[in-house]
Amino acid sequence: MTHVLKRSATLLPLMAPLLLAGCVVSQSKYDALDAQNKQLQQQNTQMSAEIAADRAQIGRLQGAIKYTVNSDLLFAPGSWTMSTAGQQIIAKMAVNLAPMQMTKIVVNGYTDNAPIGPALMQQGVTSNVVLSQRRADAVMQYLVSQGVQPNMAAAVGHGDADPVASNATPQGRAQNRRVEITLASP
Repeated sequence: MTHVLKRSATLLPLMAPLLLAGCVVSQSKYDALDAQNKQLQQQNTQMSAEIAADRAQIGRLQGAIKYTVNSDLLFAPGSWTMSTAGQQIIAKMAVNLAPMQMTKIVVNGYTDNAPIGPALMQQGVTSNVVLSQRRADAVMQYLVSQGVQPNMAAAVGHGDADPVASNATPQGRAQNRRVEITLASP
């Protein structure tokens, strides 16, 4: 027994650097997770401010998270070109999503049921489905330009399908004009 204790006492100084090295790795992993946690808390605070201002909504779906932005904040009426304010809103999301993207991002575009006008018809937009697809594509392309992985992003236009409010009022139509960004499981 004393022989085992002597051997342990001799090996302990040799093993100490290995044990401490393990602590350093654990500390660095802890620091990385702590930094990621702080970043997510900051993102949550920013999104909470936008939600409080009634500019966006966050919802939880089964196995996914859905972030909804009113299209009027992203696009001018009858357009699929993102406004500067819209780019800022999406850029805030991209900054937080891109570095740690591990899930597929699906951008879903929706419109109200107002008919497509002649100006849009001249530009090849023949239906609300086409307009919503172009808007979803624009948001997806902007996310990609901000670092989101292109192979992990998709865009789908739904037109006036799946309204969240009545199209009988201007307020309801405004709610139906939206872009939903869904973070789904891979």
